[in-house]
Amino acid sequence: TGELKINTKVKAQIDEDFRQRIVPNHSATHLLQAALKQILGDHIEQKGSLVEDSRLRFDFAHSKQVSSEEIIEIEDLVNLQIVKNTKSVTEVMPIEEATKKGAIAFFGEKYGEKVRVLNLGEGFSVELCGGTHVNTTGEIGLMKIVSESGISAGVRRIEAVTGIGATLLMQELEQLITSIC
Repeated sequence: TGELKINTKVKAQIDEDFRQRIVPNHSATHLLQAALKQILGDHIEQKGSLVEDSRLRFDFAHSKQVSSEEIIEIEDLVNLQIVKNTKSVTEVMPIEEATKKGAIAFFGEKYGEKVRVLNLGEGFSVELCGGTHVNTTGEIGLMKIVSESGISAGVRRIEAVTGIGATLLMQELEQLITSIC
């Protein structure tokens, strides 16, 4: 609260509850990108993303709609990595070393001499990232893709939920199916 002026002292505070709801979605975007590359091909390139406390969105280069069979394969691959419950490993290293390790860089970004490399799934996903992540992949709980759509020529979008959000979605779907039957 108050008015911000030059030389005003401020106190920054992290909302830990909010952060803990975002963390699984952020880590899941990394697993999702790796799964997309494995299932759809190495041409997959991140074009944008949104990570919120209740969902994630991932935009990527791909020339055609992702089929329902491919969606299932992608979900299964991500959830396999989650169930393996491997440790998340972050290291700071020279950019050249990160590149040799196969780390994926974010589109259009400029990097310094040293970068932070995130490794999820014991090499399943290796990317440059300065964000906050789960300690183990199992903390994500479950990832469920909610939708896949085209947002512009050659760019697709996947929206998904993780953890309690995925559980709530499954409960809603179960109630819907029960009401129909």
